[in-house]
Amino acid sequence: MTPPVGIPYVREFAFDYGRCEPVSPLIRRVVAENPGPFTFTGTGAHIVGQGEVAVVDPGPDDPRQIEAILKATRGETITHIFVTHSHLDHSPASRPLADATGAVIYAGGTRCRPSGGDDRLEAGDDLTFRPDIALTDGQMFHGPGWTIEAVATPGHTSNHYAFALLEENALFPGDCVMGWSTSVVSPPDGDMGLYMRSLERIRARGYDALFPAHGPPIRRVDSFLAAYIVHRRHREKQILTALETDGAATVRQLVSRLYADHDKRLHPAACHSVLAHLLDLYRRGIVDVAGDVGIAGVWRPTFMRHAA
Repeated sequence: MTPPVGIPYVREFAFDYGRCEPVSPLIRRVVAENPGPFTFTGTGAHIVGQGEVAVVDPGPDDPRQIEAILKATRGETITHIFVTHSHLDHSPASRPLADATGAVIYAGGTRCRPSGGDDRLEAGDDLTFRPDIALTDGQMFHGPGWTIEAVATPGHTSNHYAFALLEENALFPGDCVMGWSTSVVSPPDGDMGLYMRSLERIRARGYDALFPAHGPPIRRVDSFLAAYIVHRRHREKQILTALETDGAATVRQLVSRLYADHDKRLHPAACHSVLAHLLDLYRRGIVDVAGDVGIAGVWRPTFMRHAA
């Protein structure tokens, strides 16, 4: 199978942990010191506006990160805290930041269903997180010189929201789109079918820039998203080809084959993404499974079941 053109990743950017740096006329960024295989250099908290400001994804519950955000907004008022989703590298700092400032926390109201077992992800679920106000798709928020729209983007998690900054035609996509890597879709909470629809929705809106929670901004948005989507469709085809060749396989067997040249520390995440693809194919009637409808199940193409 001929591979698609690679994703034009954006990985190089200058930053210092805890330092507030402008990234656009209306946006400043503070990067938390929580680097890792799932967080890249760390979580970027984005501050929107001047005077009365909003914070998007304040990050982990690290006193250094919270203090850095408070220092960056000294003399200003944080009125809104927007959280894209309830993972430990995004949401935990929101409550202590709100307690310190009186800001209101906005996020999706759905509680995530945690992943677990041997393949649990390092950047795990924040099971204690609760927003002050649950978002609805298309909800608008205003501050001096800025307008933010809540954009439902489920898939990476069931409660994932992105936030559009209308004045700059820009989007904070959280972990739905990341410039440095593809995003993990982890069942049972993650859903590959919903995730692909979210990617298509973001692309259709024609944003001029994306400001992910990890890594630098994405400026060539349409070509990046096109490659991102093609990559996922190619991975789906690889899974089907492997199953057609081998007749049947478990998730771990598929990962060992398809991700042989990847860092083995990322194999647990790959297991989740492969399972997400398989569950989407299962719902579409393209594959079948013997035993557990999950990591331990033995998956095969549906036509092989009919031929048996």
